[in-house]
Amino acid sequence: MTFTRVSPLTVRVTSPGGRSPVGVPQLESLARATLAAERVVKATVSITLVSARAMSALNQKHLQHTGPTDVITFALGTDSFGALLGDIYICVDVARAHARHHKVPLREEVQRLVVHGVLHACGYEHPVDATRTKSRMWKRQELLLRRFLRTVAEGA
Repeated sequence: MTFTRVSPLTVRVTSPGGRSPVGVPQLESLARATLAAERVVKATVSITLVSARAMSALNQKHLQHTGPTDVITFALGTDSFGALLGDIYICVDVARAHARHHKVPLREEVQRLVVHGVLHACGYEHPVDATRTKSRMWKRQELLLRRFLRTVAEGA
């Protein structure tokens, strides 16, 4: 019998909803870096980039909200081995609109949503009103994103 060793931090990114503005390896690396920054040593996280239509369906079915949103995270707790489990769905179409509104590159906004989704999977929460950007989670998200973007820039 042969056993395959699985990484303690398993992250899978798929993009059935279209092309990603950020490469899959970079998104996976960002998710792993976020988990590591949160001192998560075992995790299985899936990140799926979906269309606005698919996100609308997820939003309606699971949150009873109408229309697409930028990111939905299902924090699924831990498995029997203590690994954190999470499913993250990101809508690039909504991210594009937010990037335009906030005058940031689309790549950065998608990366922000990856960090945001992973932090939710780790148990972070934020208010759903205008104070969300002042929350502990938001500040952590922006710190980790800046750190990652700086590391990528230095490596280029």
